[in-house]
Amino acid sequence: MKAGVIGLGAMGNGIAANLANSSLLSAVWNRTQEKADAFSAEYNVAAVGSPAQVAAAADVVFISVSADNDLLGVIDDLSEGLSPGSVVVDTSTVAPDTAREAAQRVRSAGAEFLDAPVSGGPEGARQGSMVMMVGGDERVLERIQPLLDPICTAAHHMGPVGAGQATKAVNQIMVAGIMQGVAAGLAYGKAQDLELDQVIEVLSGGAGNNWQLVQRGPNIARAIFPPGFKLALHRKDLDIVRAELAQQGKGIELVERAISDYDNLIERGYGDEDISALFRLRQEEIG
Repeated sequence: MKAGVIGLGAMGNGIAANLANSSLLSAVWNRTQEKADAFSAEYNVAAVGSPAQVAAAADVVFISVSADNDLLGVIDDLSEGLSPGSVVVDTSTVAPDTAREAAQRVRSAGAEFLDAPVSGGPEGARQGSMVMMVGGDERVLERIQPLLDPICTAAHHMGPVGAGQATKAVNQIMVAGIMQGVAAGLAYGKAQDLELDQVIEVLSGGAGNNWQLVQRGPNIARAIFPPGFKLALHRKDLDIVRAELAQQGKGIELVERAISDYDNLIERGYGDEDISALFRLRQEEIG
């Protein structure tokens, strides 16, 4: 069983690299050809000219793109290369309804679809230590498990198509709240003239410990915010949550606060920084 990867961004590149290192990758495609060519040269894997060519060269196609429309466009482009028994695994973060639409299009081509967003950041993608939340046929998930082993520590079946994306939305809401707390807490610590590296070390052994504190805290302490998880992308993910809730006439205050903060930072030119750049705003508030 061979895999192909479409999308070689921060997450897709790590997924593709781990598959290549396990001799499981047959082809890659990226919208920017130069990036695909560079990957091909490094890993001796074919950089093909279209998503359909990836589908034709692989039993399982992994997709990692940034937006709902990008996903549906890729699905349409790769469909002609799919064969009966092929599996499309979307690791992007999109709306549950988009996942269901993608599944319908893939199934009309005789193939299977899993929505399988991931958590763990670019570090997890590179290290093969991500967690995957999967919606779709559990038997299909079991069948492709040998291709998942190099890229994630666990792939959890959450229900039918769309359930993976719904679970990822829960994750993104929680990440928003955790980062708000980390940014505010460290801004307060800075205002109290505490040594932030020491604060992080101490708190990582107690009830305040969390992934964002450990992984992003050291950069916050130095007021540098390389991505990571670009705040513009997290804003996009939270907008999916907002839209889903709006259909029910509901909302979550935390989501609205995070989106407002991200809009503030994006307007100031920080959209490509890590979400830990929220520290900028909290430091301005606390002084």
